[in-house]
Amino acid sequence: MPRVTRGFKARRRRNRVLKLAKGYRGGKSRLYKTATEAVDRALVYAFRDRRVKKRDFRQLWIARINAGTHMNDMSYSKFIGGLKKANIQLDRKVLANMAILDAGAFSKVVQIAKEANA
Repeated sequence: MPRVTRGFKARRRRNRVLKLAKGYRGGKSRLYKTATEAVDRALVYAFRDRRVKKRDFRQLWIARINAGTHMNDMSYSKFIGGLKKANIQLDRKVLANMAILDAGAFSKVVQIAKEANA
């Protein structure tokens, strides 16, 4: 007597998981049980890393701003404090781009922050 392979819905569920596992190495892309484990783990990492990405970018922007402020003889914390006192509302992403792409404009912003601190 042949085994029962169940119906359309079970096949659709398996195919959905195998589609998500496409590109994985070895049995993880072909065997339902290992594909399910791999896909579950991948989705957990994806959920976590959507939040981690925000942290990583902020960390990168702060490092770039810090390098730019040190080139202008100022610390990062005093620079940010000076911007708040001068009521300049540029976010860290814009400041980091400015520090890399337009050093002249960034040094002017640093001078304004220095004057606000003084």
